[in-house]
Amino acid sequence: MDYLQIKRVDSLNGNIKISGAKNASLPLIAMTILAKNSVHIKNLPHVADINTLLKLLSNLGAKCDFQEDRVVVDTSALAQTKATYDIVKTMRASILVLGPILARFGHCEVSLPGGCAIGQRPVDLHLKALEQMGAKINIEAGYIQATAPDGLKGCHINFDKITVTGTANIVMAASLASGNTTLTNVAREPEVVQLCEILNASGVKIEGIGTSVLTVHGTNGKLIDIEEFSVIPDRIEAGTYLCAGAISRSELTLTHVDASHLDAVLAKLEEMGSTFTITKDTITIHPSEVIKPVKIVTQEYPAFPTDMQAQFLALATQANGTSIIEERLFENRFMHVSELQRMGANISLNGSVATINGGTQLSGTDVMATDLRASSALVLAGLVANGTTDVHRIYHLDRGYDALEKKLEAVGANVKRLKE
Repeated sequence: MDYLQIKRVDSLNGNIKISGAKNASLPLIAMTILAKNSVHIKNLPHVADINTLLKLLSNLGAKCDFQEDRVVVDTSALAQTKATYDIVKTMRASILVLGPILARFGHCEVSLPGGCAIGQRPVDLHLKALEQMGAKINIEAGYIQATAPDGLKGCHINFDKITVTGTANIVMAASLASGNTTLTNVAREPEVVQLCEILNASGVKIEGIGTSVLTVHGTNGKLIDIEEFSVIPDRIEAGTYLCAGAISRSELTLTHVDASHLDAVLAKLEEMGSTFTITKDTITIHPSEVIKPVKIVTQEYPAFPTDMQAQFLALATQANGTSIIEERLFENRFMHVSELQRMGANISLNGSVATINGGTQLSGTDVMATDLRASSALVLAGLVANGTTDVHRIYHLDRGYDALEKKLEAVGANVKRLKE
């Protein structure tokens, strides 16, 4: 098993190219199930979750050719409609095949999903919406068994809670349904917006893109023609490297990035003392020698993202004062706190609120990654900790970061991938 060994350096400097967004890539790959043609996708990140979903599609009968940062997916010969446990257990986003398979074939069987253990993320919102569209759902032996022998029907769906994967899943299902489907209280994340934009450009009329209400005009079972497209930049990867610049007090330039997707993150970094030079596709962070404390509440986009909470918590350990971070989306997303405490961080937890007393000198030690974003928080802490930090169980990290250690090494970090 691999682990990362990190040793402190005085500062970092240089450019980091941001990869395509993992959280955009996954629904876009699932979307190919709706296509009648071979779909060419550019700017895909090399992360484990992408490989997992492509393997799942291959097992269902699709042809997937992944070269460099491009993939060609041909689902015209898709034959199987069962997504088995051995793949789905490793990645919760596998549930994204449920909507498009059901819409296309009228039946499917998908294992209940796995993924990071950051809290309950039930799929009941997905299933309730599909039932409203006429599907019959049964859960048996750990599998979701769904049928829609007469096809899915357009209707009005109100999500009780904002759900990113639920929005993506039902938008894809509605694309092949008969009639119009209006979805209210939908997720507005850039990853959802790109999915809707590509479907809209491919013949599925979608109104309200980027708002909390979407109307999808279904094709009544007719498969669509999807032209080549590029995945948007990964805003969470970008935010993580901005935190690397801030915590190490180093000027870094991110390239191939969209600053408009990072408003909440940039605002909090500015509160903590950093300034920025921003162009159409670059962000340069000019960090402050004195990091100011901050108050953060995680909420749905466009508010501060839960996927950046762990990285900012690591950054707050170096602030000059006390920071407060409240996690409102997942009840179990502070597992990295105990690992940061092992490094000397002064953090106290009270339910969903973390209080970080900053200004402590961290010390390198052995720490364990508990989920994807927690992994990157430990790496950030290791950049400024005295001694050597060994981050174990980085298979979590590999699920969502493309060549993180290579990108950090290129800007002067002392980071090595080693074998246990």
